[in-house]
Amino acid sequence: MLDRVDLRSVSDIGLLGALATASDGDDVRAAVAEVIADVRTRGDVALRELTARFDGVELVDPRVSRARRTAAVVETAPALREALQLARDQIVAWHEAQRDKEAVQTMRGVEVHEVVTAVDRAGCYVPGGRAAYPSTVLMTALPARVAGVREVVLCVPPGPDGNIAPPILFAAEIAGVDDVFSVGGAQAIAAMAYGTATIPPVDVIVGPGHAYVAEAKRQVFGVVGIDGLAGPSEVAIIADDTVDPEWAAADMLAQAEHGPGGVATLIVWDTDVADRVDLALEMLLMTAARQAEASATLESGGRIIIVDDAARAVDAANTIAPEHLQLMCADADLLVPLVRHAGAVFVGRYAPAVLGDYVAGTNHVLPTGRTARFASALRVADFQKRIHVVRADRDALEQVGLAARTIAESEGLLAHADALRLREEQP
Repeated sequence: MLDRVDLRSVSDIGLLGALATASDGDDVRAAVAEVIADVRTRGDVALRELTARFDGVELVDPRVSRARRTAAVVETAPALREALQLARDQIVAWHEAQRDKEAVQTMRGVEVHEVVTAVDRAGCYVPGGRAAYPSTVLMTALPARVAGVREVVLCVPPGPDGNIAPPILFAAEIAGVDDVFSVGGAQAIAAMAYGTATIPPVDVIVGPGHAYVAEAKRQVFGVVGIDGLAGPSEVAIIADDTVDPEWAAADMLAQAEHGPGGVATLIVWDTDVADRVDLALEMLLMTAARQAEASATLESGGRIIIVDDAARAVDAANTIAPEHLQLMCADADLLVPLVRHAGAVFVGRYAPAVLGDYVAGTNHVLPTGRTARFASALRVADFQKRIHVVRADRDALEQVGLAARTIAESEGLLAHADALRLREEQP
């Protein structure tokens, strides 16, 4: 069923980089640039027209009313409310553990103090329309709150009926979101970046989305900060003959059901394992609830990579730099130190990537498209800045001032040197 790449006895495993997802091209960039320019120029008027064009919804007021948000609490099933509250507690606990301590150091009489401060306003984007993802509300808004952001706003595409699903609004309530706007796509990113009469401009925009959302975030970066360019879901599973083939297949299917553009990779050094997982995946796909989406993903991004041994399997995974990496093999813990590039690593048979999607506490907004080579999961630091504070008295200046003047003069910046010399010459 899945394409196979045999890398046994291949010296350069780096060729796997060529299997990364392709760029969306100039057509997406041009379309997004047009949307951003329109929203920047015409504000809420553009938002209403673009929402009608792309979502088929006549938008009267993009802001979701307080009454609608309150009603959504009781409209959300009690079991789901409890599950989301458990997820919230897990996410808050992990992200609170991430908060950095402010560094203080005195060297040669100069005191350097780092102040950690949050941005004033954060914008969270959550995909929607045909599906509802309350977990992503929690994953984006809660780290902002833990970081100390004063105002958190949320943009979600409206559903076919023009409304936002109650679980989304319930999640916004328990995450402490200030305002929810029923706007999606590139137009939502533009609105949060530049502001409209209704939607305030923010300082940082976070959250996943389709190609147009990712491209919009790329284009507004610099006007605002962004967390990264999260794309379609990815999973890579390293497995040996101890794996239950149905479990591995189920984990591949779980990420594949997000739809086209994603990647589902099995990495093995035993072809019998490859055969068994491949067959199990084919059987599970027959009855999958989102068969069309999963089939599209597996057809374009599903593959089995065959290597020589476990160490080479990790080499392959590092080259792929997947969003989710599962280690479903004997001695999985021994492989963790070898992993250099992955959004999140899940160790052992009882730790599927799905656990991280919802309740492990770690963030499920992760780097995709090989950006795990240089990027990390969404975290508290994405909503914070670090301000360096320097204190020095005359004794400190006497210890380090000459060195500073020497460097300034070597660079031809004589006014820099004079600023120091004046202080040294006068008491």
